[in-house]
Amino acid sequence: MKILIITGHPDQESFNYALAEAYYKGAIATGATITRINIGELDFDPNLRYGYRQRCELEPDLQDALDKIQEADHIVWFFPMWWYGYPAIMKGFIDRTFLPGLTYQPVPGKPFPKKLLKGKTSRIVITSDTPRWYDRLFMGQPTINQFKKGTLQFCGINPVKVTYISVIKGSTDEFRQKWLNKITRLGKNLK
Repeated sequence: MKILIITGHPDQESFNYALAEAYYKGAIATGATITRINIGELDFDPNLRYGYRQRCELEPDLQDALDKIQEADHIVWFFPMWWYGYPAIMKGFIDRTFLPGLTYQPVPGKPFPKKLLKGKTSRIVITSDTPRWYDRLFMGQPTINQFKKGTLQFCGINPVKVTYISVIKGSTDEFRQKWLNKITRLGKNLK
């Protein structure tokens, strides 16, 4: 199995990086082939300069990332929820790599595209300072809906499972260690 771990937090000292490392440590023990992308370390222009009118050439880091996405069987994303979305650098990464003809193909006269990433599965690990119940009941899970349904499933990745970790701000070492252990177990089970 080919596993791809993508970290969307721009800070290498973040809890998201620690979670991604915990997953890696669990998954590496399985003998799976594991690759990683730390979006904040890539060299690329995050702006989709011409929208979809004209394609910008992919920088080498983005082409490498797209190759890894296309080769992976299972993609695990780690990122924080900021303002009920994800970090700007991650949004730019998605805008620049999840493109027509690469991850989905529009079908003339049809409302939905041909999904070019079928056969892949994914897990989203979101950290947040918003309690899960509030995000679900009052906000309608905008980050999860946008990324899970509007990006990953739109391109054919399914199933997409979600792990929501909150409240991070002010959390104890015990709380964080409990989650690191859970994420390591997910890695060992390749989930």
